[in-house]
Amino acid sequence: MLELRPVCEHCGKPLPPQSTDAMICTFECTFCRDCVDGVLGNVCPGCGGGFSPRPIRPVTDWKNGNYLGRYPASVKTKHRPVDEAAHGEFSRTLKGIPPEKR
Repeated sequence: MLELRPVCEHCGKPLPPQSTDAMICTFECTFCRDCVDGVLGNVCPGCGGGFSPRPIRPVTDWKNGNYLGRYPASVKTKHRPVDEAAHGEFSRTLKGIPPEKR
């Protein structure tokens, strides 16, 4: 079950459960679209993988209790600003490789 983390780990921008701006890596590192594109170059600082839009959990119980009311978003923030210079070094060779081939 995705945590649906509440903020961008770099800039702290709020990313509520319904946000279409939230991007995650396979380990659920969570960043806003601006940071993924402008700061990270679509390279996760934690694993080197790419990012995908975070799914939206339904607010309505359409089927079997699988909705936000039963499985709420996390309220625990993970604010870990990225050292942009260090990330630039780390991501330099990776960002030219498509995420599906890293």
